[in-house]
Amino acid sequence: MDLKMFLVFAAFLLHATLSFPIQDNYENITATTEATEVTTQEDVYESPSPTESDLEDEVIFNRILEANKDSSMFLQEGDIVPQRTRSAISCRQCNWPKSSDGIVRVPYVLDPTYEESHIKVIQDAMAEFAALTCVSFVKRKAERDYLNIQSADGCWSYYGKVGGGQIVSMMKGGCTWKGVIQHELDHALGFLHEHSRSDRDKHVKIMWDYISPHDRPDFKKFENSRNLELPYDYASVMHYGPYTFSNTTGKATIVPIPDASVHIGQRQGLSNLDVAKINKLYNCRRCSTILDAASGSLSSDNYPRNYTDNTNCVWLLRTRSRKISLHFQAFELQKTSDCQGDYVKVYDGSSKSSPVLMDKTCGSEIPKELVASSNLMLVEFVTDDANTASGFQATFTSVRIQRKPSIHK
Repeated sequence: MDLKMFLVFAAFLLHATLSFPIQDNYENITATTEATEVTTQEDVYESPSPTESDLEDEVIFNRILEANKDSSMFLQEGDIVPQRTRSAISCRQCNWPKSSDGIVRVPYVLDPTYEESHIKVIQDAMAEFAALTCVSFVKRKAERDYLNIQSADGCWSYYGKVGGGQIVSMMKGGCTWKGVIQHELDHALGFLHEHSRSDRDKHVKIMWDYISPHDRPDFKKFENSRNLELPYDYASVMHYGPYTFSNTTGKATIVPIPDASVHIGQRQGLSNLDVAKINKLYNCRRCSTILDAASGSLSSDNYPRNYTDNTNCVWLLRTRSRKISLHFQAFELQKTSDCQGDYVKVYDGSSKSSPVLMDKTCGSEIPKELVASSNLMLVEFVTDDANTASGFQATFTSVRIQRKPSIHK
């Protein structure tokens, strides 16, 4: 064959080769039609540009991924140790037991290499569970089943109770952040990532084009997930950020639908639905509310009518930054000796182990303004079985932290 004929033949082969589309094998993807839908409807579900708030939230989950990139563990969805002996999502015998007093006590031990600062942030994260849910993490005595919290190679956990001393890895430095800790502890309690829910396609669009093939299994949908008949939670501490595993800068891998501007993936801590899911999974009744805003209001039930008997409610006030100021506008509680019957108590932090800002208070005198030392405050309201008062109403707002002026010598 002369050179001219060879070049013509080669050009024909090249044209034929390029005429056939390259088809990826979407292994472990629940519905292969999703990739086609994304391609044809990308103009409808255009990824929003990342905002400063998105990037702030994304950093926390990226810490998990960054900490786990050199991990020796085989991890599902980035931070879950899969179980060979059972299907994690359909597990029905992996809840921690509830005691006769209604408390779910989860024993734990801490890695002796943790420093005081690490221990404090871990225990503070645990204390929020106790304040808002029926789950209480307690130091292990001689229990057979417990969490062995170690500074291992990354941030990861098993799903639910697996028996014995199951490891939860919270590497010093890389994982000792409240949101990350609560994320891993939530896995141990029996929860997977929010985007893995069976109904996720009604709430988010997975942008497969911006996810590399080796990361696509981390976006697998579980058809038999335990959704507990509660709504999809964009604000869950268990939700990926919008740009998690993106292979293209500025392109989201998860886009809320129908409103792409909805914020997802916060890592400040447990959300209200996170709390509701824990209490429902463990069949516990708890009265707790997270007020995650720069300002807002709270009041006793039925206010201004008389509040109900045998109430035990808490409100966690949580702002992004700055201190919190609490101002009571109305206050009328049945007065008893030492306020042992009905009372309001306020803590300088997110749990009942935090310092007390206002001890048990009852009667009709409006308390003075309270200012927390951080962006967290817990308000507790307790009543007995003989109530004839209207209760309380209060507002809160974030206040700028006053910094001491520097002194130049």
